[in-house]
Amino acid sequence: MERKSFWQSGHKGSLFSAFLYFDMSFMVWVLLGPLAVIISGEFDLNAAEKANLVALPTLGGSILRLVLGYLTDKIGPKLTGQIGLGITLVPLLWGWLFADTIGEMYAIALLLGIAGASFAAALPLASRWYPPQYQGLAMGIAGAGNSGTIFATLFANRIAQYYGDWHVVFGIAMIPIALTLIVFSILAKDSPNQPAPKKLADYGKVLKQRDAWLFCLLYGVTFGGFVGLSTYLTIFFNTQYGLSPVKAADFTTLCVIGGSFFRPIGGWLADKIGGIRMLMGLYGVVALLMAGISTLPPLAVTTALLFAAMMCLGMGNGSVFQLVPQRFREEIGIITGIVGAAGGLGGFFLPKILGNLKLSTGSFASGFLILSIIALSCAVLVAVVQGQWKRTWIGEGGKVSASRREGMGAEAPVQ
Repeated sequence: MERKSFWQSGHKGSLFSAFLYFDMSFMVWVLLGPLAVIISGEFDLNAAEKANLVALPTLGGSILRLVLGYLTDKIGPKLTGQIGLGITLVPLLWGWLFADTIGEMYAIALLLGIAGASFAAALPLASRWYPPQYQGLAMGIAGAGNSGTIFATLFANRIAQYYGDWHVVFGIAMIPIALTLIVFSILAKDSPNQPAPKKLADYGKVLKQRDAWLFCLLYGVTFGGFVGLSTYLTIFFNTQYGLSPVKAADFTTLCVIGGSFFRPIGGWLADKIGGIRMLMGLYGVVALLMAGISTLPPLAVTTALLFAAMMCLGMGNGSVFQLVPQRFREEIGIITGIVGAAGGLGGFFLPKILGNLKLSTGSFASGFLILSIIALSCAVLVAVVQGQWKRTWIGEGGKVSASRREGMGAEAPVQ
């Protein structure tokens, strides 16, 4: 039987909708990252308080991803996405018209997590349309919506500077979210092969499996590293190199580009050479790059190292989610929520590590060195577990075996 091509095997409207939903939501999710320099000046925040402001959206995203992951399996990814987009407008409206205390900003930061929770609906919307051999590419394209970070870092501070008021940024951000809700409602379509809804107790069984926790850890470092740096680098460039809020955000944009556009490449390469090989190599390279950044070299060198590190983290995101649907295909909605929540937690802790160590030691060096050690530990972990994975549910190097793929079909689980 002739195998269909990638574009023939799925649903292009749903794939685009998943990308757009994730892209615009990600833009809103990290909005406080670039704005934190301006907001912290108004409220006179110290290094730890700045870290709290940019870390809280990722914490909110971690919690709400579990909710959206459950809803995705119960009511489908399309309706879940529509609900998520609608609720995203609430903290944006609050930030635009009403917020005038740091306490309110912390509350808004947590509520912005609903935008980060989009992951739990967007990826299953795309994934359920594609067979196992195209999971890496499909998840990579949908997941490339993290490029929405670029819009936040490139325009947020410029808009705030132009209007002389950072509140306006929240109001303007409501426009693309509303338009995305309209487009998503028209183009997105749930796959006819939706897995049967399960009870909460069934989802609890997923967490009893070691692989679920391993994927949480691995994604907590790749995605957590990407989103954590995306939200914190504007503060880092402003504090370490004395750049203005706009210039600091511009340098952050350069770094974010690496992670955003290389995620699909990571998924594609993982399809070709295997997710295991990709992850071991990428974690090792990230460890070396973070060690280099910990020396706090000149601005140009630091930017180059951070660009490469973000590129590797982005490809790591695609590589992790080349493996996840193979291992947990029947539970893709809830496992996406669980693993995505772990990614959000990683993004929460990274600014806390850098901010608190900066406050206590007066330098960012020890923070980046700790990130290097964490990445190296992940490379070692993958090397240790790869043998068991190859014996049970994947082929050599992390690619699903041909015989197993033939038996699975498009929607059969890979347990």
